[in-house]
Amino acid sequence: MSNPLIAIVGRPNVGKSTFFNRVAGKKVSITEDRPGVTRDRLYMDSEWRGKAFTMVDTGGIEMRSEDTMWREIKKQAEVAIDTAQVILFFVDGKEGLTTSDYDVSDMLRRSKKPVILVVNKIDEYSEEKVFEFYSLGLGEPYPVSAEHGTGIGDVLDEAVSWFEKSEIAEDDSIKIAVVGKPNAGKSSLVNRLLGFERSIVTDIAGTTRDAIDTKFTYNGKEYTIIDTAGIRKKSKVEDDVEYYSVMRAFDAVRRADVCLLVVDSSDGLTEQDTKIIGYVHEQGKPSVIVMNKWDLIEKDTHTINKFESKLKEDLKFMDYFKSVYISAKTGQRAEKILSMVDEVYAHAHYRIPTGILNDVISDAVRANEPPSYNGRRLKVFYSSQVSVAPPVIVLFVNSTDLLHFSYERFLENTLRKSFDFSGTPVKIVTRERKND
Repeated sequence: MSNPLIAIVGRPNVGKSTFFNRVAGKKVSITEDRPGVTRDRLYMDSEWRGKAFTMVDTGGIEMRSEDTMWREIKKQAEVAIDTAQVILFFVDGKEGLTTSDYDVSDMLRRSKKPVILVVNKIDEYSEEKVFEFYSLGLGEPYPVSAEHGTGIGDVLDEAVSWFEKSEIAEDDSIKIAVVGKPNAGKSSLVNRLLGFERSIVTDIAGTTRDAIDTKFTYNGKEYTIIDTAGIRKKSKVEDDVEYYSVMRAFDAVRRADVCLLVVDSSDGLTEQDTKIIGYVHEQGKPSVIVMNKWDLIEKDTHTINKFESKLKEDLKFMDYFKSVYISAKTGQRAEKILSMVDEVYAHAHYRIPTGILNDVISDAVRANEPPSYNGRRLKVFYSSQVSVAPPVIVLFVNSTDLLHFSYERFLENTLRKSFDFSGTPVKIVTRERKND
């Protein structure tokens, strides 16, 4: 189940990114004293009082500007608002109320989402500085100083309390995002899996304009399948509606448990396919590469092997991939997809017993000692799996600087040989610990 989403919005230069970085505990967003620095959305997973959530930082909203950059920032923020469970609306307590604040508050009211009004830059509490913001009609203002860290706990207390108030129902279904280029056959595949015509299927690229969720049951298991708009190259996104749809497709990946990456076999794996697959990999999502339109390929006994070799060559960055060759149109091999979804979902949620994990890592280090750098060598004292989906392995070491990428790769490959993590990323992180 994906975490509830908290979106940070407001006009430029009100301290949204400073707050985001404060909660993150590290500098993630770029913060400068000039508007428009944060242009794209940045996501960060966090936890407060035992409740996990994802926070998204957005660019400053200028409702009345016709400048291309400000229009794109506004669209990015709209997507964040649309997909959020709770919205933190930031205003500037030093500067006071502005016309832009009223414009943004009107937009937020229309969203009908829970909105928490955060008055930032209140280094010393003053009722006068806070009182005027009641006129926005968004309830009680929360005074904070993101720079100095005061008042943040009260805001997070209120935000996480809405997770239960706002009817975020427990949904144990496996969420499957179907993504790919336009006209790769995503909607045909969705209809095949669901067994009825739900998405409009034509030969015109881009028929599906939005991410559409449909629940269904198969072999006693519940799934939610998310049909998304085709993701084009950025330069080919032609209008506001399509831009919005592509952003929704990326957000569908973020909230999915498993992604089906649909590729048109007759085109082969294109640069755009690789970028989409790379995005899914970066988001840490388990996935299945669905080579669709296999009925259109002239075949011999070696055809699938040739395609697999090409995939391994082009996808070296995620050599854990699983693939299936189907025809959504004829139904060829389509019945395999849900069992593969179950498989990669299980792999992403597998937790290695701590004792066994330490044995595997210790044996690997003994068999292949880390290289020495300037007379210093990496020592792994202890290892632990701290989370799943994707599996995250923490190595407690003498110095994080001594874990070279190639040795990290060796350790990941060792884990994959010992445990079946096919179809899912595995993340290895290091923490320094003094050798007792």
